[in-house]
Amino acid sequence: MFRRGCPPAGWLDFGGAVPERESEIRVYAIVRSGGRQHKVAVGDIVEVDKISTAKVGDTVELSTLLVVDGDAVTSDPWVLAGIKVQAEVVDHHKGQKIDILRYKNKTGYRRRQGHRQQYTAIKVTEIPAAAK
Repeated sequence: MFRRGCPPAGWLDFGGAVPERESEIRVYAIVRSGGRQHKVAVGDIVEVDKISTAKVGDTVELSTLLVVDGDAVTSDPWVLAGIKVQAEVVDHHKGQKIDILRYKNKTGYRRRQGHRQQYTAIKVTEIPAAAK
């Protein structure tokens, strides 16, 4: 038995050394697509609203709002105007069905409506570095 507030010996032992943080610095960007903002990194697959002009395999450019490269954060609109994130279209698909039901008590009013949003899956291939 152990006293209240004192865990037994070895209670917090992790079985060895605590793993260190990865030394790799990951570059990511905040991009705008379809009225929404997405946080993306190279290799990520992101669902955005349907890009009707793009076919599977095409390359698309996304406008950048912010670029983070380690400790360097670029948010200047004049610099970001020249930075476009490159992505490849992977798939076009529909999202999950949403059921919309309307009902008013004691009046016989009932309406049923459904919706499935169209999405495009894109894979980020390149985030250009900001010119310093």
